[in-house]
Amino acid sequence: MSDLIRTDLLVIGGGSGGLSVAAGAVQMGASVVLLEAGRMGGDCLNYGCVPSKALIASGKHAHAFGTGGPFGIAPAEPQVDYAAAKSHVQDVIAGIAPHDSVERFEELGVKVITEFGRFTGPNSVEAGDKLIEARRIVIATGSSPLVPPIPGLAEVPHHTNETIFDLTERPEHLIIIGGGPIGMELAQAHVRLGSRVTVLEGAKALGKDDPELAAIVLETVRGEGVEIVEGASATQVSGGEGDIAVTVNDGSVYRGSHLLVAVGRKPNIGQLDLAKAGIEYTSRGITVDKGLRTSNRSVYAIGDVAGGMQFTHVANYHAGLVIRSALFGLPVKASTAHIPWVTFTDPEMAQVGLTEAQAREAHGDRLEVLRFDYGESDRARTERATTGLIKVMVVKGRPVGASIVGRQAGELIGIWALTIANRLKISAVANMVAPYPTLGEINKRAAGQYYVPRLFESDLVKKIVRLVQRF
Repeated sequence: MSDLIRTDLLVIGGGSGGLSVAAGAVQMGASVVLLEAGRMGGDCLNYGCVPSKALIASGKHAHAFGTGGPFGIAPAEPQVDYAAAKSHVQDVIAGIAPHDSVERFEELGVKVITEFGRFTGPNSVEAGDKLIEARRIVIATGSSPLVPPIPGLAEVPHHTNETIFDLTERPEHLIIIGGGPIGMELAQAHVRLGSRVTVLEGAKALGKDDPELAAIVLETVRGEGVEIVEGASATQVSGGEGDIAVTVNDGSVYRGSHLLVAVGRKPNIGQLDLAKAGIEYTSRGITVDKGLRTSNRSVYAIGDVAGGMQFTHVANYHAGLVIRSALFGLPVKASTAHIPWVTFTDPEMAQVGLTEAQAREAHGDRLEVLRFDYGESDRARTERATTGLIKVMVVKGRPVGASIVGRQAGELIGIWALTIANRLKISAVANMVAPYPTLGEINKRAAGQYYVPRLFESDLVKKIVRLVQRF
């Protein structure tokens, strides 16, 4: 017989979204139970955002050895210790882990149960030898790498983002199936660390991003030695450890020593027994309304498992909304219009709101696209980082989207996320005084383009100026 626990809030999943809900709720006075059978911190800390950026940082340092010529620094061959680079990755994870640990959350007052949970009724979940009854339940189980049913793949050693960071032997030739953000980030990191890399993409690499910006990234990555093959869908995988062959749709065969599968993600819902709680779902994830409630009004779903944008910061955003709804009964409405995302290649690529194509479809002739090139930034010139541009989509004086490719694009996109989230006008950014010389000036200079035809190309303005100068 299971031990019965009654609580105000049950959180299923100890990733970023679930931890944010649990920490916020318990500190506001709610009783909270958290279920997590795996590693606290979830995918982002252990297999995703954190380790990938740490490995990218190692690749950046290796790459710097060969790019100092224009600065008066003679190029040198880096002595790459791939195992030590992976130790760096694990050290970074270990440094963050205490913040997400069972011990910290128990100190906050959360009851943490390290078991999987499955629904037994509308408001009850079984976890190990415990039965939890909760007034409100939040499903935050995240997602896992999708491994497609390619013939032969199951019999051949291969990696996903959940295993690649445990590999300590540098791949001689890494084949990556999937040319999305994860595939391209890890491709560039590995080529900089000394591996040969081939990326096989069934459609267009970085195909969900603005094509003009994606082309700049792909040209750079190809220039560093990554072979990117587009329109190449894998139809067969064969071979064994150290000698893997991938056949694609045109009959071509690509051979390598290691294989990474990076074709997307699937929601973690298989063990939840959602039907017993009356919760509807699809292959994309749990079905939620605009307030993140499921078909069972006592249950919420947030983050990747809710079937929308799969980013840690989205899960954290969802967490804040659920706390307002579940704890205070306030109406909430999730939106994606102000959500930014970044691809951490070099150069970085960042987006918030509508792309140019989306904005043209939505707003037609009312759309104005403001552009500014990195080459016009004095700071970019000092660092010889002039490859890149920013596009800001504006309708009736308000930004509805921004796209950036270039150095620190991920940092620069924040101001446009702020602008769109608060429905500020383009004048708010144009009026900002940015310190000189910084890359931050790029945002201000882009906003200033809105006034070029209105001030510098206006016959009316020139007439007024001539009139005033008579006095």
